Amino acid sequence: MGFLHVDLENSTLLGCRLFGTGSAGPDRITYSTKGTVRAYVQYRQPVPEGFQRLGLLPVDVLSKLAIPGNESPRHNRIGEPSRDTLAPVPYDPSTPGYTGRRGVTFYVSKLGDNSDGSSWQKAFHTINAALLAVPDSQGGHRILIRPDTYVEANLYPAFKGAKGAYNLLMSDFDGSLGSGAKGWVVIDGGCPGVAVRATVPWGTGNGFEIVKSTEPESGLKSCDWWAVFRSDNQFSGVAWDRWVVRRLYVTGSEGGIGWDIGNGMKGVEFSAVVEDSVGIGRFAGAYVAAHTPRKDEPVLFRHSYFMNLDRWVDDGAVYIRSESRDSMPDWPHAVFEDCTIVGPACALRMNGVNGECYNRVKFKDCRLIALNFSQPRLAHPYGIAVLRCDLAADKLHLDFEDCKLMGYTLGMPGTFVTKGKVQAYVQFEQTLPNGFERLGLWPVEWFDCIAPPSIPRSGE
Repeated sequence: MGFLHVDLENSTLLGCRLFGTGSAGPDRITYSTKGTVRAYVQYRQPVPEGFQRLGLLPVDVLSKLAIPGNESPRHNRIGEPSRDTLAPVPYDPSTPGYTGRRGVTFYVSKLGDNSDGSSWQKAFHTINAALLAVPDSQGGHRILIRPDTYVEANLYPAFKGAKGAYNLLMSDFDGSLGSGAKGWVVIDGGCPGVAVRATVPWGTGNGFEIVKSTEPESGLKSCDWWAVFRSDNQFSGVAWDRWVVRRLYVTGSEGGIGWDIGNGMKGVEFSAVVEDSVGIGRFAGAYVAAHTPRKDEPVLFRHSYFMNLDRWVDDGAVYIRSESRDSMPDWPHAVFEDCTIVGPACALRMNGVNGECYNRVKFKDCRLIALNFSQPRLAHPYGIAVLRCDLAADKLHLDFEDCKLMGYTLGMPGTFVTKGKVQAYVQFEQTLPNGFERLGLWPVEWFDCIAPPSIPRSGE
């Protein structure tokens, strides 16, 4: 006989699994469902009778995390052009005044005839088909996507961009590019029906393999190396060097928007721009790893929202791991401008792996929120902090300008510089170093930023 009974009517449930495994496990819970009761869980977890299983992340539900009647104006702008507040990127082929090479434009739409991608009428049906059609490494190529949901994973281009002429991957968010639709391009790496497993021993092969299965295989595809942007154990994310990603909503897998440059290419210079986008993943919403920074061409994330969904040892809303071994570079490995960064245990995660590398990150006008507010006397198997870094203080440098930080404790900022107003709200027993303005009252307007933007996904 159950110890708990739950009545569910017209509800949506999101989480790793539907029922707990402790004293109130599946055999201790009874339930009834009425109307439409939906469940989005990890792709191998069962969903019992009475629940409608969702294969793709219900982005409409996540947007309802906002406090009713108090949606953040910042989120209402995400996805819209941000050039009114942020300086244009001169090597972006969509920037007014761009003087770089003009490459080929490809189109992606499920309404096209899937021929050569040369127009909306001849558009490719998949994003990866357009990426593989990029003809050369001279840059300036554009891929324009009709707002819709695309179920794809492990995307990679045939060629990098070039100095002064980046390639561009973007949605026709406002309909101004002629697709006939407005709203988000959602790329969901969940790929329902595809059975993915981590390789054994761990890390061999690609790091994952596709197998036959009788399990559900529908839901968040949380499997090592499986992501929307390909950079697995046999393929370096350096393929995405000098690309611009704009107005995309990326979710459904291990990582949101990002790249691991390792796998035979560790330490090479890498640059990319992510703007007006949303990245949500199990281990990170945005990430870049195993690279060295390129002078005057940073890995730049701006005017975007990033969230991760796990609190395991190696996870954070944004994840940075460099490969600068000799000394602290004069320019950052990653720059975040006007971003909202939300994680269950930490906003920034920096893992040195072997502790030998120097890491530098810059935040400007950002909101970093770690949702776990604990007590010092409670034991946690993994650390919780706004800034969680497994590095010696001399291996880490952070720059903060006009930022807001919120969480149980600040964590370890290493060496740091603050500029403008840098505020922090932490548990009452936690200390803050000089340079951070301590807030004593709950910052209501900050917390409303935890919700991803609620802009419609398609032609509404």
